[in-house]
Amino acid sequence: MLSWAALFLIVALVAGIFGFFGIASAAVGIAKVLFFVFLILFVVSLIMGRRRSTS
Repeated sequence: MLSWAALFLIVALVAGIFGFFGIASAAVGIAKVLFFVFLILFVVSLIMGRRRSTS
């Protein structure tokens, strides 16, 4: 999922360079959402991993 966020960020940068600001703003929005979803899932997986007992 982090790779998708990076992909949309690259698309936004390229679109911004070529002057497609509508596409760039949409791609930046999608990249932000995907990044925060990835971050939340990462934190949840860290918490769930620590809750398991190894006994």
